[in-house]
Amino acid sequence: MAEQARTRGGSVTAARKRRKTPGNGPGDAAHRAAELLQSLINHRAEGVSAVRRTEDGWCVEVDVLELARIPDTTSLLATYEVRLDTEGELLEYYRCRRYRRGAADQ
Repeated sequence: MAEQARTRGGSVTAARKRRKTPGNGPGDAAHRAAELLQSLINHRAEGVSAVRRTEDGWCVEVDVLELARIPDTTSLLATYEVRLDTEGELLEYYRCRRYRRGAADQ
């Protein structure tokens, strides 16, 4: 019985360690993608609009402020698709669309 409890406890600990590895969860992937993209393109990330698991790791859509204007509703934003591997390392990124703040999708 004690051996069984230790085995179960060991697997729970291993599962917890896996969850804490960068890029293992959608929240970690979103945070990492936004952080990496900001450092590469020197524009502020406004938020993450999508996160999905892929065969290679994660695909994250990050919304970025590209050009601040006054009034703010005329500022230009862009959505970038950022792909991370299972370890949270950048594979690629590209701009999917560019739009004015407040403009609705068609």
